[in-house]
Amino acid sequence: MTLSIGELALYSGALLILFLTPGPVWVALIARGLSGGFHAAWPLALGVVIGDVLWSVLAILGISWILSVYGGFLELLRWVAAGFFLFMGVMIIRHADKTIASDSRLTRPGMWAGFLAGLAVILGNPKAILFYMGMLPGFFDLSALVWQDIVVIGALSALVPLIGNLILALFLGQVRALMTSPGAIRRMNLTAGVLLIGVGLLIPFI
Repeated sequence: MTLSIGELALYSGALLILFLTPGPVWVALIARGLSGGFHAAWPLALGVVIGDVLWSVLAILGISWILSVYGGFLELLRWVAAGFFLFMGVMIIRHADKTIASDSRLTRPGMWAGFLAGLAVILGNPKAILFYMGMLPGFFDLSALVWQDIVVIGALSALVPLIGNLILALFLGQVRALMTSPGAIRRMNLTAGVLLIGVGLLIPFI
C-alpha cells in the first residue's frame, strides 16, 4: 500500500465534514426514520454506502486513465480540489440560514424501498458527485495507487458516512429538533463551511 496515514486521515476528515453538512441524505434518513423508525432508516444507509463506494472507485479509475494520457493532470486536479473546497465552504457560510425540505417519495415502506431510496439519493446528490469526481483526486497521487489503496479508499468512503448515518438514525429525535431549529442549522453550516475552507487550504501541501 502506498498511502500514508496523513493522506488517509485528511481524506477521512473531509468525508466527516461533508457528512456533517445537512443535505439530501439527512433528509432521506429523517423522512424514513419518522415514518418507520430505525428499522426503516438503516436500509437507506446501506443504499448510500453502495453509491459512496461506486463514486469513489469510478473517480479513481476514470481519473487514473486520464493521467495515463495527460501526465500533468493530477497537479491541476489538486488545485481544482482545493478551489472546490474553498468555494463550497464560502457558499455554505453565505447560505448558512437556508433550511432543507423533505420529499414524501422517500417514505415508501419496505426494506428494499429504503435501500433503493438511499442509492437514488447518493447517486443524484450533487454534493457527493462533486466531492468524489472533483475533489477525491486532490487527496491522493492516483498515478501511484495500487489495488490495496483503492480498497482502503473505497472502505473509508463507505464506513465514515455509514457510521454517521446510523448514528443519525439512532438519534432521530435530536436530529429532527436540530433540523427544525434555524439557529442550530446556521451554527452547523458555519462550522462545516469553516472546516471545508480549512481542508481546501491544506490540500495543496499534502
